[in-house]
Amino acid sequence: MKTAFLFPGQGSQSPGMGAEVFPHFSEKVAQADEILGYSIEQLCLGEEDGRLGQTQFTQPALYVTSALEYLQATEEGANPPDFAAGHSVGEYAALFASGAFGFEDGLRLVAKRGELMSKVEGGAMAAVIGLEKDKILEAMQACGREDVDLVNFNSPAQIVVSGPAASVPQLEEPLKAAGARHFVLLKVSGAFHSRYMRAPGEEFAEFIKDFELAPPRFPVISNVEAKPYEENDVAELLVRQISSPVLWSDSIRYLREQDEMEFQEIGSGSVLTKLLRQIP
Repeated sequence: MKTAFLFPGQGSQSPGMGAEVFPHFSEKVAQADEILGYSIEQLCLGEEDGRLGQTQFTQPALYVTSALEYLQATEEGANPPDFAAGHSVGEYAALFASGAFGFEDGLRLVAKRGELMSKVEGGAMAAVIGLEKDKILEAMQACGREDVDLVNFNSPAQIVVSGPAASVPQLEEPLKAAGARHFVLLKVSGAFHSRYMRAPGEEFAEFIKDFELAPPRFPVISNVEAKPYEENDVAELLVRQISSPVLWSDSIRYLREQDEMEFQEIGSGSVLTKLLRQIP
């Protein structure tokens, strides 16, 4: 039996997250506050003012809370996992756990990523429930909506589409007519993981050049390729991830092919644990 730690991404955040770990890691919390220029505790635990749902705040909050929960698990005697994977920004917490970079550098990368992605407005995303990839593509082509990308393959029955805000909502009727059970617009302002994120990816590529990244100490499954990072491709894949689909179903299948696998979700909520049941 092998273990895989899973780290969640945007959509799993909730007010109150981090409450159990912040008191145990006051030094790390202070480091986060200094890097971010605001209180991470106040963001996660304070009055709900809408900031936690804004990309430039959501991503650092998820990284910090997931990283601290991992550190707490190790302090309580948990062994390092045999594998790790993270959904979108969750991949940064997985890479931190693997030793690819330190807590502070990881936060600097995540903060810049969130800042750049939040600047690209005019986009939308929607979760399509109950319709397979090929059927979605057929319906999109039939209604002339080829300016929308399939971006998050969360499970065979849950695929996220991403594109212009004027185009994504127009897919609801044709996709439901093709057999989709639900079409849920996500609370985001950007077309994440799509072709429309190439400019932020290019800026991020320049930013990440200044960081020293180490090979992961245990295999971390890349969203972009659904297989472990190679020794020297951490920076390249993190850049590509911004404008590439999240191959989550394939990543989970890869892990299951390695051995009998015990999964443990580290971070806010249980979104990824629930998705496991939907991936054959």
